[in-house]
Amino acid sequence: MPERDPIHLGTGEPIVLLHPFLCSQNVWRTVAEQLAETGRFEVFAPTMPGHNGGRRSGTWLLETSALVDDVERRMDEIGWETAHIVGNSLGGWVAFELERRGRARTVTGIAPAGGWPHHALSKYETVLKFLLGGPALVAARLIGPRIVDLPFVRRIATLPVSGPADGPSHPDLVALVEDATHCTAYVQLLIKTLRLPGLLELADIDVPTHLVLCEKDRVFPTPRGHRYFREHLPEHAKVTPLPAVGHIPMLEAPGIITELIADFVDANAEPERAAPPAG
Repeated sequence: MPERDPIHLGTGEPIVLLHPFLCSQNVWRTVAEQLAETGRFEVFAPTMPGHNGGRRSGTWLLETSALVDDVERRMDEIGWETAHIVGNSLGGWVAFELERRGRARTVTGIAPAGGWPHHALSKYETVLKFLLGGPALVAARLIGPRIVDLPFVRRIATLPVSGPADGPSHPDLVALVEDATHCTAYVQLLIKTLRLPGLLELADIDVPTHLVLCEKDRVFPTPRGHRYFREHLPEHAKVTPLPAVGHIPMLEAPGIITELIADFVDANAEPERAAPPAG
């Protein structure tokens, strides 16, 4: 699939929005527009390498560091030394890694991945879930987006991403299927997850941090799916549970996610410098 331009909207405090594994910047479309419409935020949502519309990975061993490198390059290209970083699932993992590199003013992890040491049951459980979904991805690639119109397929497709049975809108679900079936990093990132540890230096984070937990998350079920974050994030981290939403809440409740991001960024943005007195 051809590379697509990132979502880049608005003016004000810079916010980077990072998508989950198998997805693309599309999952942030509504939230990005709502944030930009406030007039207070400049929003940038790229598609990461190996995902539908993202840059080519250029390497077989696609590690998290390569994803972080790509986001850093994109921030450099638009002149952002730092920004408020928001990530969902894999994007949350990348967000925490960007903080380690000094690129984050704040970090918001929405159902973030990477919450495990080198060997942990939660890591192997996560990889197994995605491997079990492999045959469904093959079928969807062969049949195309119309597969969601087949009996029972819609519910199967919404289980990993949604809390309610009806899940995302039909156009959003079709876009998810299109993204997932064109993610060339599927095998690469699962192998990377098996080979390497997750986030090991969470306690050293020194910027305002927000952990958002999704009550109906079936990828990282609460509470065990986020126990590692709760135990290792610094005490200053804010934790917000979101009832009745699944793993990708931007599609189910974009207004709630927009408000959550806006409130946290507003609370932690540096005050504007006072204008110099008239001479």
